[in-house]
Amino acid sequence: MKHVKAVFALLFIAGVVAIVEGQQVFTSDKTDYILELPTDQWRSISEADAEHEHVEFVNRDRLDGHLRIRKEAVDAGTSVSDLARRDLDQKLRFLPGFVEGKQEKFAGRLNGITITYEFVRTGKPMMGRIYYLQADNRTMYALRFTGLKDKLGMIRNQTDSIARSFRVK
Repeated sequence: MKHVKAVFALLFIAGVVAIVEGQQVFTSDKTDYILELPTDQWRSISEADAEHEHVEFVNRDRLDGHLRIRKEAVDAGTSVSDLARRDLDQKLRFLPGFVEGKQEKFAGRLNGITITYEFVRTGKPMMGRIYYLQADNRTMYALRFTGLKDKLGMIRNQTDSIARSFRVK
């Protein structure tokens, strides 16, 4: 019985090491945050600069998973739900084939909410998942994931992991 427990313990440790080895930490002098990418399939494709205030990542290909992170300055007292509603009303509703999904509370290093939605791009069923995370009463971050509906749904654990790891420097 002791040998069986020892074998299981070693397998567990090997699994944890394999998971940790796949993770990579993203930070940049041009951003004020740090996040962990869960696998080496995720890579940065653009950085913030004077013209673009957002950073973008892809999971192999844009259709497999695309992430755009944007810092949002808001009026004091604005809630993450208010910001989500504004985005829905001013931007997302106008996407072709837009279907609003549900809104859920989200807890990580920064707390907030998520919204999901569906739309169509070049005749393909797409999905979006946005994590609105509140840093302070005047600063929120929007982590906007998009991808093919079936592919983005399959990596929900990765999108949740990225959002949970997100923190301000």
